Amino acid sequence: MPTSVRCHRSTVSQGYRYAKSGTPALAGRLIIDPMAQWWSIEVFDSEVQAALRWKDTYSATLIESAITSGAADWSWIEHRHGVVFEICFADDAQWDRFRALLRVQSALDAVPDPVNGLIVYSGRGGSSGARRPRRPRPSAGAGAIELPEPKDERVLDLTVAERPVVTADL
Repeated sequence: MPTSVRCHRSTVSQGYRYAKSGTPALAGRLIIDPMAQWWSIEVFDSEVQAALRWKDTYSATLIESAITSGAADWSWIEHRHGVVFEICFADDAQWDRFRALLRVQSALDAVPDPVNGLIVYSGRGGSSGARRPRRPRPSAGAGAIELPEPKDERVLDLTVAERPVVTADL
């Protein structure tokens, strides 16, 4: 039975997966200690879908590097302005090893806009450090604004057709 479980999938012992307390947990359940640290790499588009192309190119490299550095969990999130790669490590030393890898540095150097289109921060779903992305809150006043009054619609009767009168000036 493991004595210390941090930000990684629990080990299998006698067919069960055990949590830190030694009680059987659900098989396949991710056990994350409160000391687990999420990190996010956010890439913004500089042109149409440039971040998605970057994700397609470097996804396998970043995931493989994260696994070899000891990452327990990771996820890709696509949004309308780019992509976010979220990674969970047990401690900061693993994150530092991940960031120091040449493959990771070259992937970060290859983002579409390396100056204004790359943010690396601690936490998940923003800089709040929450375990789950924040949900959007309703806008104040239910987002209500005054709408313009409807204008009277112009109705044309096309059932009656008259031939225009044409006069010739000779």
